[in-house]
Amino acid sequence: QVQLVESGGGLVQAGGSLRLSCVVSGRTFVDYNMAWFRQAPGKERESVAAINWTGGRTYYVDSVKGRFAISRANAKNMVYLQMNSLKPEDTAVYYCAAGTRSLGVSSGPDSYSYWGQGTQVTVSS
Repeated sequence: QVQLVESGGGLVQAGGSLRLSCVVSGRTFVDYNMAWFRQAPGKERESVAAINWTGGRTYYVDSVKGRFAISRANAKNMVYLQMNSLKPEDTAVYYCAAGTRSLGVSSGPDSYSYWGQGTQVTVSS
């Protein structure tokens, strides 16, 4: 079984930064593309960022481009989401997800089979 555990969420003022981390256990980490999704109250889950298994390709939703950065440390079974210049509209539960590896990268939730339980990010104005 693959297990994903997120950490690093919290309360931050607008303009601040947070770094989310996700550790993956149970299978070979390089077998997976990784992604971060988020879900705000009353809204659908949306893809925030994704990275392929080599780390060579990434995807960002338009609303976070230039502010967020996804990265992975394959030797540590970790994926990260550095979030800068946070805005109140970034407030959501953030989920880490793992999907079958490919050279490309997908933003669709159906491409990811394993999910963490989420970490709350709250940005105050």
